[in-house]
Amino acid sequence: MVSQQIRIRSVLLVVLTIVSCLMVRSECADRESDYYRLITIAASESPTASRSKQWKPAPDGLALEVSGLEVMDDQRVAVAIRKGEVWILDGVYEDPPADVKYTRFATALHEPLGLLKDGDALYTAQRSELTRIRDSDQDGVADEYISVARGWGVTGHYHEYAYGPKKDRNGNLWITLNIGLGLRGAQLQRTIREPGLGYRQGRWRGWGMKVTPAGDLIPVCAGMRSPSGIGMNAAGDMFYTDQQGNWVATNSLHHMREGAFFHHAEALASMNLPGSPVRGVKSVPGGLPYPEAMARFSQLKPPAIWFPYKKAGQSATDILLDSSGGEFGPFSGQLFVGEFTQASIHRVFLEQVNGEYQGACFPFRSRFASAVLRLAQGTDGSVFVGLTNRGWSSLGTASYGLQRLVWTGLTPFEMKEIRALPHGFRVVFTKPVDPQSAADPDSWRLASHTYLYHATYGSDEIQKAGLKVTKVEVAEDGRSADLHVEGLRQLFVHEIAAPGVRSLDSQPLLHNTGWYTLNQIPAE
Repeated sequence: MVSQQIRIRSVLLVVLTIVSCLMVRSECADRESDYYRLITIAASESPTASRSKQWKPAPDGLALEVSGLEVMDDQRVAVAIRKGEVWILDGVYEDPPADVKYTRFATALHEPLGLLKDGDALYTAQRSELTRIRDSDQDGVADEYISVARGWGVTGHYHEYAYGPKKDRNGNLWITLNIGLGLRGAQLQRTIREPGLGYRQGRWRGWGMKVTPAGDLIPVCAGMRSPSGIGMNAAGDMFYTDQQGNWVATNSLHHMREGAFFHHAEALASMNLPGSPVRGVKSVPGGLPYPEAMARFSQLKPPAIWFPYKKAGQSATDILLDSSGGEFGPFSGQLFVGEFTQASIHRVFLEQVNGEYQGACFPFRSRFASAVLRLAQGTDGSVFVGLTNRGWSSLGTASYGLQRLVWTGLTPFEMKEIRALPHGFRVVFTKPVDPQSAADPDSWRLASHTYLYHATYGSDEIQKAGLKVTKVEVAEDGRSADLHVEGLRQLFVHEIAAPGVRSLDSQPLLHNTGWYTLNQIPAE
């Protein structure tokens, strides 16, 4: 009887905890709109959306499942859709957008999953090639489709997506290629096999590739599972996002560079192809905590950012650098990462320590109408958000659409940055803090964890431990606080929560938790 009562109390405690978390998230989401306002340009119809919409629906029969998004000028954006078309939308900056004009620009594409304007052309990665699309006679409709690059394998498996392109500072165009999952039958006939490790995949599946201005297709890095986001940071380096699955513990952000191998072992099927910069992998360890796997597997590179599962999204997508110079709020120079399942956006601060990228991720904005797949910054600093949830479910009131996120001019009280120190972390705020609350170690809650590196799907947080804050030093201007922390662990994720910290005007943080991926601990 006693044990049954204990079980009942335990269940009630779990239920109350879930309800409490949902209430906190809901309250936080309501406050987010005070600082970043959502404007719907187009969306699929739903009972919730139709009651309050201030926009006109897209033309009959047009499912605006946004798979690529590019800003054209101060009136128009270009949108690729899953059906295989590109549309030009005019009037998208209006508020409300009551008279958006739609022009079909290109057709007959095979699942375009990106869009880039370069000169007078648009580029998109189709399933089997990178294509340049032009309107040579200037009548508003594309009449020239040119294959710029091809050469990766396509077996026919549904999961063999190709993403991009994005352009780097040297004019190269970057694309990323999904792994095929559970290949069989006729699909296996079209694969290559790494004889020593036994992995089989289509050519270059799970790789990051670049196309030079001369048109050369060059393999750069490997080990990707579902790399649906590509982007450049303020320093000009290229990154991609990956999504939890086999070999991938949780969602992640990686620095793409020559010869790097990340996590998905089946990409090594292409290791011995001519031009491969990844060589010499004799074995792949499995079932080990990540720090131990890295010690045994010299080619394995850690992500710059781990996004703890469900706490910081469930399926990371596009990468956007805020290059607005402050027109989008106080986070200029940082990255924003789309989130599919939770229909939201997360924010990322990056730094380099001992030559290795690392940093923190934070919640940013939730409650988009559907899954966030594509991001593009407008000429006024606002952010266009392309939505589609086909194939996987997401939160939201719609199945697809286009929204615009606009800064209201009010600055939220947030942890703007978290920086690694030899003895702990420096937390930088968007507004001055109340020094008494910030200096109190009891205002902070810290913990760390890592993940398992293995072939099965995802990983729980393992080797979890609470961390003690021994001292907090608040800067004279109140803009930062240095935390002295016992028990820092290299290659672990460090959760940094500040539920007790208040601003000078007694406001709590809009989002009081960040997660820092500590690849390197700075020297004294």
